[in-house]
Amino acid sequence: MNAQSLRRYKRITVKIGSALLVDRATGLKREWLASLVDDVAALVENGAEVLVVSSGAIALGRTILGLGKRALKLEESQAAAAVGQIALAGAWSQELGRKGLKSGQILLTLGDTEERRRYLNARATIGTLLKMKAVPIINENDTVATSEIRYGDNDRLAARVATMMGGDLLVLLSDIDGLYTAPPAFDPNARFLPVVERITPEIEAMAGAAASELSRGGMRTKLDAGKIATTAGTAMIITSGVRQNPLAAIERGERFTLFNPSRTPVSGYKSWIAGQLEPAGMLTVDAGAVRALMSGKSLLPAGVKRVSGRFSRGDTVAVLAPEGHEIARGLVAYDAADAIRIAGLKSAEIDAVLGYQARSAMVHRDDLVVSHGGEEAKG
Repeated sequence: MNAQSLRRYKRITVKIGSALLVDRATGLKREWLASLVDDVAALVENGAEVLVVSSGAIALGRTILGLGKRALKLEESQAAAAVGQIALAGAWSQELGRKGLKSGQILLTLGDTEERRRYLNARATIGTLLKMKAVPIINENDTVATSEIRYGDNDRLAARVATMMGGDLLVLLSDIDGLYTAPPAFDPNARFLPVVERITPEIEAMAGAAASELSRGGMRTKLDAGKIATTAGTAMIITSGVRQNPLAAIERGERFTLFNPSRTPVSGYKSWIAGQLEPAGMLTVDAGAVRALMSGKSLLPAGVKRVSGRFSRGDTVAVLAPEGHEIARGLVAYDAADAIRIAGLKSAEIDAVLGYQARSAMVHRDDLVVSHGGEEAKG
C-alpha cells in the first residue's frame, strides 16, 4: 500500500479494543480517542463512510463503579456494561461532535446477525444512519449477553458488521502491529507478514492467545474475522492502535498486515451464510465430495462420511475435508437425525430409508459457500 492507502476505500469499519480505549486505573483515554476521531473525520472529509465497532463498555463501567481488577460475576459484568456504555456513547458523541460529525449508537446481540430477519433489520438501520451522514458506533449489547448468546469478541462482530454493510475495508486496531509467523512475545525469531493472500490452515496455526487482560480476543479471533471479511470481498488490516492517530499511521506507512479479499467473493445471502459464527453441526466428507464442491456442485449424502452436532433443517453447518479442516459452510437440508441415517447413501436409496420423498442434496449449492481453505485445496 502507498501513503494514500485508506483513501481508495469508500466504506471502512474500524474496530477498537478495550485496552486501547480504557485505562484500568484512570478510565477513558480521552487524548487517544480524540486522535482517532481526528483520523475518522479526515476519512469522512475525503468521502468515505466510516463505521466504528468500539469495545470498552465493561472495562469503563468497572472503573466508574470502582470494581477493581477482580473477576466479575455475570450480573456484575452486565451492570458494568450498562454504566460503561452510556459513558462510552457520550464520549464518542462529544468527540465526533467536536469535528462536526453526528453519531448513532447500535447495540447488537448474536441473534441480530445470525437470524436472517434481524440481520436485515440491523443492516437497514445502520444503512440509514450512513445515509444521514452519521457515524454508527457499534458494540455488543453486554448488558444482556451471556456466554451462550454472545460473540465473545468484537473482532468477529466487526467482521460481521463490515460484510453485512458491504464494506470494502475492515481495520482491526490492536496492541500488536500485525500478523507474525509465531507470537512475537514468545518467539524472538517470529517473522512479520505484511500481506496475506489467503487465510490457510498454515496461517491459522500462527495465531496465539490474547495478550491483554482487558481483551477477550486474540490473534485467533482476528483470523476468524479475516475469514468472514475476505470471503465476502472485504479487505482487512491488522495494525497497532497503541500509538496516537492510528489510522493516519497506516497512511504514513507504519507497519500493518493486509489481508487481501477473495478474488471470487460471495455477497448478499451467501455472505450471511459464510459469516455465521457458530455452525450448528459438522459434516465430514470424502475426497470425491471435496472435488465436487470445488467444482461448484451440491453436497450429496453419498459423499458424507460423518455427521456431528445437533441441528435442524435450515441451520448452518460446517463442511470438513477428510483431514478435518473446514472447506465450506452451508444451510443443511435435513435434521441431524435424518442426516445421520442417510450419510453415505446414494440418492436413489434415500426415500426408502426415510420413508418420504426427500431432497437429493444434503446441502444445495445455492446455499453453500466454499471457504478460502477450500479454494486453496482446489489450487
